[in-house]
Order: sequence, then C-alpha cells, then structure tokens
Amino acid sequence: MLNKPVLVESLIVFIIVLCVHAVVWDRYSWCSVALAIQAFYVQFKWDRLLQLGGAVFQFRTAANSGLLPASMVIPLLGIAMKERCKSAGIVYFERFGIVVASTGMLVALFLSVIAVGITKPVPTNTCILTGVAGSIIIYTMKHSLTVSEVIEVLEVLLIFVYLSMILLYLLPRCFTPGEALLVLGGISFVLNQLIKRSLNVIEGRGDPIDFFLLVAVVGVILLGLFFTVLFVFMDSGTWISSMFFHMMTAVLGLGVIMPWLYRLIQRNPLFWLLQFLFLTQTRVYLLVYWTFLAASACGIVFYQNAKRSSESKKHQASTITRKYFHFIVVATYVPGLIYDRQLLYVAAVLCLAVFIFLEYIRYFRIKPFGQTLRHLLSLFLDERDSGPLILTHIYLLLGMSLPVWLFPRSCAPKGILSGAGALVPYAGVLAVGVGDTIASVFGSTMGEIKWPGTKKTFEGTMTAIFAQIIAVALILIFDSSVNLNSSYAWILVSVSLVSLLEAYTTQIDNLLLPLYLQIMFMA
Repeated sequence: MLNKPVLVESLIVFIIVLCVHAVVWDRYSWCSVALAIQAFYVQFKWDRLLQLGGAVFQFRTAANSGLLPASMVIPLLGIAMKERCKSAGIVYFERFGIVVASTGMLVALFLSVIAVGITKPVPTNTCILTGVAGSIIIYTMKHSLTVSEVIEVLEVLLIFVYLSMILLYLLPRCFTPGEALLVLGGISFVLNQLIKRSLNVIEGRGDPIDFFLLVAVVGVILLGLFFTVLFVFMDSGTWISSMFFHMMTAVLGLGVIMPWLYRLIQRNPLFWLLQFLFLTQTRVYLLVYWTFLAASACGIVFYQNAKRSSESKKHQASTITRKYFHFIVVATYVPGLIYDRQLLYVAAVLCLAVFIFLEYIRYFRIKPFGQTLRHLLSLFLDERDSGPLILTHIYLLLGMSLPVWLFPRSCAPKGILSGAGALVPYAGVLAVGVGDTIASVFGSTMGEIKWPGTKKTFEGTMTAIFAQIIAVALILIFDSSVNLNSSYAWILVSVSLVSLLEAYTTQIDNLLLPLYLQIMFMA
C-alpha cells in the first residue's frame, strides 16, 4: 500500500524539478527527470526493505527512505550553478557545475542499484526504469565530460562507496538512505576536492577560506575515524584514554592538519586566521556579539537542565524550547550576512569543527566533560536522534551554513547574484530559521487542521510562508546589496513549495529545506 505523505512529498519534489528545468532546459534536464522518475519507484523498494529489516545497514526507522528528495539535491545544485556561471562567462566553474551534477546523479543511481539488487523477488519494472535512467545519464556524461572530469566523478563515487561501508557500519540508525546520500555524498566530494587541490597547488590560486573549509571538514572526519578505530582496543572512558585523546588531537591537529592547510594557503594558518578574524573593527564587534549569543545558548541548556526535576528523568524539552536555538541562530547569521559574509563563512566552519569535536567527546565519554555533555544534551533529544550520535544541532548549523558555503561567489558580479539569486545566502535563515521555526511554534500551539497523513498543520505552514515573505521584505530594507528585480512571484512560489515540503517530509528538514530553497533561488 502506497504511503500518501510520501506521494505528496514526491509530488512536491517533482514540481520543484520541473520548475527548475522550466527555467533551465538542456540535455541535463532529461537526465534529472529520468533520475527523479526512477528514484520515485526505487524509494518504495527502500521503504519495504527498511520495514522488513532487509537493508544491508541499520538505518533510522522513524522515517521513510527519502531517496527521491535526496537524489535530486546535488544534481539540481550542479545544474543551477552551471547556468549561473555560464551566464557570467566563468568557464571553469561552469564545468565544475557539470561535474557536480554528474556526480550527484551517479551516486544517487548507485544507491538505487543497491536497493534493486537486494530486493527479493527482483522488481522487474523498477530494474528496467533504473536501467533506462542509467543509460540516459551515462550517455549524456559520455558526450558532456572530458576524460579528466569522468575520472573525477568516478573518484567521488569510489570514495562514497568506501565511506558508506565504513560510516554506516560504525553509526547504525543515524541516517535514512536519503540522509546518507546527502551527508556522505557531500563528504566524498569535499575529500576528493581537497586531494585534487593538494596535488595541484598553485601559489596565489584559490581563496584561503575555501581551503579552510575543505581541510576543517576532512580533518574532523579523519579524527573521528582514527579514534573510532583506536577505542576498539581500549576503554575510552578512563583518564588514561582521555589524556591520550587530547594528546593525539593536538598531534594530529598540529602535525597533519596545520601543515596541510599551510601547503594550500602558503602561509601560517594560525597567523592567517587571527589576522582574518580581527582585520576590521566590524569583525571585532561581530565576534563579541556572537560570543554573547553563544553564552546565551549555553545558558538555555543549563537552565533547562536545572528545571528537570529528579522525579522526571524522562522529561524532554518541548518543541518551543528547542526552537529557542533557531531564534539564536537567526540572530547570529543575519548580521553576518549583512555586514561581513566572509567572516560568517569562516566562523561557521570553526563552529562546525567545534560541534563535531564536542560530539566526539560526548560519544567516547572523554573525561572530564564527556559524561556531563551526555547528561546536558539528553534533554534535547527527539525521535531523529535514534542512533549513537546526536546530530540535530549539527544539522541546524549545516542548514544555515550550506547556502553561505555553496554560494557561487566567483560567478557573481561583486559577490552578488541578481534577482532571487540575491537571496541565496539567506536560504538557511528563511527556510530553517524563520519558516521551520514559525511553522513548528504556531502549528504546535494554534494549529487545528492537520495535513492528511502528517502531524503538521495547515496553520503552521501558512504562517511559515507569511513569516518568510515578511523576512524577505526586512532583508530588502536592511541589506542594500539585495536587488530582487521584480522576481517576487518566483520567490513566493519557492517559499511556498519548500514550506509544503517541510510539512510532508520525514527527513532532516534542517538539512533538506535550505538546499531546496537555495536551488529555487539560483534557478
């Protein structure tokens, strides 16, 4: 029996795909449509495998597979980037967009083939659809990519295969298949880009903040893999193991990560970072303001834990309480987007590294703070944190930061896109910080009419759309660099579709919604 919410979610994704390709129709559009159709059929095979426990790895069970919405994100991002850079005449990044789109299609197709291969009996019709879609994609790649670009796509696919086998085994129930596709696909692409750029370093070529992002992401992932293997052979909760953890973190950081970054930016990373952070007075003011907000967030965590009585150990923070952090994040990102986006870019990378490092301390029970972090954060768990890792706060940071990190600065005159594209860096603020937060608060307190088959309410979705339109108006008032050029209808359609997707998706909305809103704004 077909799941109605999944059908509606799929319909919304199909509409987004068609909207994007109504603006941008070329040979890659046929590939996207073919990929979407086959992913729609295959995701029901994944859902059946998850229900019967027949999947190769343990995935998050409180959600559907999410294969269709996840499969379309990377290809659509690549196609939108290609068109923006093509119109700007930047050939290098136009080709880069084609590589991103091709990589996303091939990785999504690989996940589909796995589902078809382990489904018994073999689904003949789905096999035919997957074969047709694969043929169209491979044929298009053959006539679009150079040999070096084909090799790059295959390298990312190979990294994705190995990362999937390692991380999905080590982290059971942390992801759905769709979330694994997005997260592991992104990490695979970042790792491949870092290897490629490290082998082809040209002095003065490339932005140091881009290298900083690549090295930081790969560094913390490799750090986690190293300690995961290490603590198989020793108890991570002892003082000796904890001292070894901190010592090896310093050794790997100063002995591997810092020299790696030095090779890429051709200067001392610590001196560069300090000079960058305190370059202007505006940056100092922003850093002081962000420090105050970080302290406020910590204060909320301590206060909520202090309210938890000893008789109610199973008490969990309410939805409204958890949304306090969304408001704090909006207050953090908006001034950065208005006054200094480069500082926001680097600060978000630092924050991501700190969040992941603290999660390692919590997960491995590293003394002296591991057990304390477990106790403090357990109050804010929800059904999405069903695995050994707590990832919702990291997803929130990623959802707000990805539009800033993925913004095609090189293809934007003076760093600003025209029309709805000017709102691309604000996609996380609008989709997660405003839309998701308002929908959740108003839906849980005032909502009465539920969308069929979901817990989300009509009132929550409508207030989310209205709040995002107001937020766009405020951005126009306070950010003089934003010029929408009469693209208001497209913005309304984009916001409405993403808000409807929020109502029906069971995936991590903090990660999925900003990416789809960014795609719509870039198209």
